[in-house]
Amino acid sequence: MRVAVVGASGYVGLELLRILLRHPEVELVAVTSEQRAGEPLGVAFPGLAGLLDLELEPNDPKAIAGRCELAFTALPHAVSAPTVASLHGAGVAVIDVSGDFRLHDLALYERYYGAHGARDLFGKAVYGLPELHREAIAGASLVAAPGCYPTGTLLPLVPFLRAGRIEPAPVHVDAKSGVSGAGRKLEGGLLFAEVDASFRAYGVGGAHRHVPEIEQEASRAAGEEVRVAFTPHLLPTTRGLATSVYARPRGALRSAEARAILGEAWQAEPFVRLLPEGETPSLAAVRGTNFCDVQALVDERTGSLLLLSAIDNLGKGASGQAVQCMNRMRGWPETTALLEAPLLP
Repeated sequence: MRVAVVGASGYVGLELLRILLRHPEVELVAVTSEQRAGEPLGVAFPGLAGLLDLELEPNDPKAIAGRCELAFTALPHAVSAPTVASLHGAGVAVIDVSGDFRLHDLALYERYYGAHGARDLFGKAVYGLPELHREAIAGASLVAAPGCYPTGTLLPLVPFLRAGRIEPAPVHVDAKSGVSGAGRKLEGGLLFAEVDASFRAYGVGGAHRHVPEIEQEASRAAGEEVRVAFTPHLLPTTRGLATSVYARPRGALRSAEARAILGEAWQAEPFVRLLPEGETPSLAAVRGTNFCDVQALVDERTGSLLLLSAIDNLGKGASGQAVQCMNRMRGWPETTALLEAPLLP
């Protein structure tokens, strides 16, 4: 299948290329970058020299649409929507990795993101978390790949919401991401000298754009409104995302039962791994992979349910998940090109 990566010079785009280069069913036919247009890919990114003989080109959806059957759009929010609309209107299947099509409430989108660039298409994408929406993804022509924080939160949380075993509000989420989650851009707060040996919270008090996304999908799973108190943090590491979710059980719940709920929910999933009792997820175990490691336990002193997860924010949190969606859309095994061991050390 002929595939384009729009926005190939960002961290998500580069990770898409790394995965797609080993995909047996994919031919990469177009890669775009506004900043690096005109440069051979191997010149702009020497690590890809000799692996893909393509030149980075400007983002021209009409020109791209005539050459591909599916496009990944790895563009910033607001920038992505018009490109997605143009490609989709030309008959190209699209997997969008921005936040432009994840939400279903336009007013909520505009509150967190601003004006939408393709209102006629808003609300028509399938939310691309295969573990939750596998059947809908299979028949979709437009998929919105989830954010990294929602993925790390929802995978351990949803089984308990579906089972009605926790109170829907407030659910407290404490999450920590590597700096690549902020994208490939020059900002003072993301410079090495500012991040190294430091640690800070940001987007606090419900201000982060992933809050409505988490609440949307959590509420769908619960069948009632879920409210999340979400605090993200910036880790002094390049990639990886660790999440701790705190919830109040409905009725008595012990650690063994909590682990059983999590294990039963995801036992058939190739990318969700329930860790042995007593082990906790680590970033090193998922770095460079599409895995999500999870754990559940009950703090019997306070009665709180603690849910833990670890993902690679560029893998299961973005590019790997997008490729998993593509595999599902095309009827290929979801694990195709994605069963990679972690990058160790």
